[in-house]
Amino acid sequence: MSDLRNMMTSSLAAALSAALCLTPMAQAQDAVPPSPTTAPAAATATPADAVKALGFFGRHGALTAREKAMAETAWSYFIDTFQPETGLVNAVGSYPSTTLWDTASYISALVSAYELGIIDKREFDKRATLLIKTLRNLDLFRGEAPNKVYNTKTAAKVDYANKPGEVGSSALDIGRLLVWLKILKERYPYLANGVDNIPLRWNFCHLVEEDGRLFGSLVRKDKSTAYVQEGRLGYEEYAAKGFALWGFDVAGALDPAPLQYTPIYGIDVPYDGRDPRIFNTQNYVLTESYLLDGLELGWDLPKTDDQAPGVASQGWRAEFAHRIFAVQERRFEETGIITARSEHQIDGAPYFVYDSIFANGYPWNTLDPTGVYQPDRAAVAAKAAVGMWALWDSPYTDLLLDTVADLSTSPGGFYEGLYENGNGFIPLQTANNNGIILAALLYKVEGPILQRLNGNTQYWDVAYQGSDARKNKCLPKKVKPAPACCNCAAEADEPPAVTLQDFKFCTPVITAEGIAATQCGTEPKPAVAAPALLPQSCPAAKSTPLTPKPNPALHGSMPTASLPRWAWC
Repeated sequence: MSDLRNMMTSSLAAALSAALCLTPMAQAQDAVPPSPTTAPAAATATPADAVKALGFFGRHGALTAREKAMAETAWSYFIDTFQPETGLVNAVGSYPSTTLWDTASYISALVSAYELGIIDKREFDKRATLLIKTLRNLDLFRGEAPNKVYNTKTAAKVDYANKPGEVGSSALDIGRLLVWLKILKERYPYLANGVDNIPLRWNFCHLVEEDGRLFGSLVRKDKSTAYVQEGRLGYEEYAAKGFALWGFDVAGALDPAPLQYTPIYGIDVPYDGRDPRIFNTQNYVLTESYLLDGLELGWDLPKTDDQAPGVASQGWRAEFAHRIFAVQERRFEETGIITARSEHQIDGAPYFVYDSIFANGYPWNTLDPTGVYQPDRAAVAAKAAVGMWALWDSPYTDLLLDTVADLSTSPGGFYEGLYENGNGFIPLQTANNNGIILAALLYKVEGPILQRLNGNTQYWDVAYQGSDARKNKCLPKKVKPAPACCNCAAEADEPPAVTLQDFKFCTPVITAEGIAATQCGTEPKPAVAAPALLPQSCPAAKSTPLTPKPNPALHGSMPTASLPRWAWC
């Protein structure tokens, strides 16, 4: 198997290199051009040709009858909990309250139900336009940004007891909503103008700091507002992508540093390196943010993606996602405990747990929001099981699907999950769980859900021109993209937080945007020396070889003698 993997890696690198340069790459200074009688190389080679056989990550194809029935069951949740006055749906069962995170999960369900043929366009448009109207007119926290919680019947901002009031804004929830608002306007351009009017009402000055970090807000005991950094490794970068999709510079939040790793079953599991004792925030390692990134965005950078479907342009996200999956599979192999960990609702106090892979110094640590250990609340989360089934095609994910595929009522939707200790299923149904399950089923059919279909001028980019409103709201400036560099990794002032040598489960490939990933799996791969995926924007061949700047992250395992062979990058 290792020989096959080495052969595949070598052939892929060669194919990608040949496909992406503008002219055939000079292999040596004494290379002889082919004679006119030599059969020419295929002129139609493209980056996609090199990895087309891979397709997008995970499962592909039409839904089976069983899977279609699952989608219909999941959608039934959004029939039962729909509020016709506002277009919102309840986050949990019949309780008339929701958050922006759960509203994004409803949009996820709405798009998936339409694309899978469960509802027709009339129903989709009716629901989508009513929801856009409500979101467009939300009463904002302190007049700045959406409140964390809203009553679904009235769309009024409320406190956590669903009483009139306000509790602050969540940058993470807003980031997830921005992902799905972007998906709406890209897939359905006729909705774009209405969608743009939603965030145009918000003030982003306290949400995005100058260094690109994300800040939420809360109300102190004296009723003053406190602005606090939000997000840890996994969720921080996912939410940041939502902001970046709308043009915000969130480099600080997209950077995975500071990073730490902890070995669990022989797999180095990544976690956030910020000390919880200093920052008073736990560094939970959870599955959901990596699943959402894969299902919705394909683990790509938040910009137009020129890579083939089998290449994740934000490589470290794919690498870490595969570690998060692999360690759960490994736990099952070692212990027999079916594992699909995510945060989830529970019946009774404490009502919610972070069912972590790693937290507070311990693996498989299930904590409530106050940090109390709740081992009896560990569960196979239905959304995690179906999400992993969609993104990883393996016997283990077949088992995960069998574990939760019938954990539902129709109408009503899927239950949250199945307790690991044999205490049965969690008798709660939620928007987030059912929305993610629908997105996973749509992913199987179409691949990553964000599709760049809207090439029209966007009102978001031109609104408030000629006034101070854009500046006062801290809306992003429309920046002309910088030309892609040809040897970005070599030109970097310092190595990235995740270097080539850190890729264990994916094959790293170098692009104009950094290190991408392909050929990911659930077993560590042999180290690849100097992989390369060359940008199409590379200039014509240079007459003399380049001398890259020293960069131990790029060239640590690369023979110096191979450097003169690079004529374009």
